[in-house]
Amino acid sequence: MDHRKPLDLTAIGLMIGICSIWAMQQIGLKATEVYASPILQIGIRSGLAAICIYVLSAFQQRRPAVLGQTAMIGAVTGLLFALEFFLVGKALKYSSASHVVVFLYTAPVFAALGLHLKLPTERLSRIQWGGILVAVIGIAYAFLMPATDKSGTEVAASTMLGDAMALAAGAVWGATTILIRTTRLSDLPATHTLFYQLSLTSIVLIVVSVLTLQTAIIPAAPLFWNLAFQTLIVAFSSFLCWFWMLTRYKASQLGVFSFLTPLFGVILGALLLHEPLTHTFLTGAAGVLVGIITVSASPWVERLRHARGQSSKDQEIPA
Repeated sequence: MDHRKPLDLTAIGLMIGICSIWAMQQIGLKATEVYASPILQIGIRSGLAAICIYVLSAFQQRRPAVLGQTAMIGAVTGLLFALEFFLVGKALKYSSASHVVVFLYTAPVFAALGLHLKLPTERLSRIQWGGILVAVIGIAYAFLMPATDKSGTEVAASTMLGDAMALAAGAVWGATTILIRTTRLSDLPATHTLFYQLSLTSIVLIVVSVLTLQTAIIPAAPLFWNLAFQTLIVAFSSFLCWFWMLTRYKASQLGVFSFLTPLFGVILGALLLHEPLTHTFLTGAAGVLVGIITVSASPWVERLRHARGQSSKDQEIPA
């Protein structure tokens, strides 16, 4: 029996904080890519955060297993996590941070589709299917319509490649969520799942950086500050909180406020990095956000309507 509960005020507050942090992660990587490649930065931050997680687990006397079936499943999630952030790192090379954050956070839609097939408690309603259709239309519009900025200049084709990589990263993130929710990892402490993901991601991305000659580092204060933020706040604190919530709340409903992340990302990308926003992208992004909100919030809204309806029946006076 699924023991996970619907979202409460604690989960909502945590999601708002996490969304603010996650919106900044792409901004920070994009802003410091001149000092070190995003892939190398993600590899370094993941390794440092994995050490922090292991120390925390050891302090709690709950070290993650490194052998056995659980460790094997953890390794698979780690490889998926590495693939997701490899795609994010490559996407940031070709596209803007605001584009990447919007397409990456289609993950709740992919997760909801997979969980619909896997878990009876996560079945999609007709309204949610409608939300998925709206999101798909928004994605198609952003990709297929000619993109021009406010001055009428056509956007480079490389941006479309970066957007596609970010969308693929969102699909991989959705697959990771499904794997965690449908295996024994969902019953493990959040520190164990995160350790598997961060350690594998660090190894894979640092190896990829070496093989692709992306190991150059220009020592600079912005790079070190960003690595500290990415390690302690993003990879350690926010990811740990996210995986903790996956073990306690319904995964399809955790996206209720996740739409704030791409919204914050678009705003911060324009304000901090002065990234151009095309009419095509903004229109398509609006469709994606509406779809994500519909898919994620629908169960919550239906539950509130049912509770109010039940309350009204209880208050009725028998004739």
